[in-house]
Amino acid sequence: MNIKSLIALVMAGTVFVFGVFTATNNPNAFLDFHAGLIVFGGTVAVAAIAFQIDRILVMLKVFYSRVMKTAKVDFVGLIKELMLLSEAYRTNDPNLKSLVENSKDWFIKESMGVLLDDFMSHEELNEILTLRTNTIYFRYIEDAKKFKALGKFPPAMGLMGAVLGMIALLQTLGQPGSEGNIGPAMAVALVATLYGIALANLVILPIAENLADGARETYAKNKLIVEGIKLIAQKKNRILLAEELNSYLLPNERLNWKDLERSGA
Repeated sequence: MNIKSLIALVMAGTVFVFGVFTATNNPNAFLDFHAGLIVFGGTVAVAAIAFQIDRILVMLKVFYSRVMKTAKVDFVGLIKELMLLSEAYRTNDPNLKSLVENSKDWFIKESMGVLLDDFMSHEELNEILTLRTNTIYFRYIEDAKKFKALGKFPPAMGLMGAVLGMIALLQTLGQPGSEGNIGPAMAVALVATLYGIALANLVILPIAENLADGARETYAKNKLIVEGIKLIAQKKNRILLAEELNSYLLPNERLNWKDLERSGA
């Protein structure tokens, strides 16, 4: 579980609840069944039309697996692992297969597996791994775009709920005592708008941005791995590999391989 993402979601909920309880002495004014039905039910309905019901379930799965479970990439640790694999491959270490199997990165496992199968040239290997890297990025960024598109629906549903409430209010005007109901009726009508804005901007759109950022980070990680596998296939020295892979990172993010060499790690 990605604790940071969980904390962020709790913070978003806390901001909303705090705003509700500090805005009025009557928090129940923010509870309205019809507003919730229009916004939440309407959002699910139009999302089912836009993406189909089975795709909505996939989107929930994507949210859980890539927002709630996936942590940020440790690029330094990745370079260390590729250095270890490089040395094992160059020296024909009998423990190489177990090192690959124990890797925590599935793309390293897949890429090294293809390399060890040894049925294609280095150029073909690089071309296939690059194609897979681009495909993964495209699919991941498409998921982010779906959530971003989904974020358009709740405010629209909230506006529709507010319009329905205003229509119901206007129908009562002119009746005896109706002037006393204007304030409460308008407040109820605007609850739907609040629900729509909160759902879009506190939940759905931040998830879309998180997925887009994760897609870019995964792309950078896989590009680094592809370059590392290419150097491993050429049996390059681990120091050369570390220096070249460091080029994918900013100076303050790079692996200091000299300290590793001095410590014998």
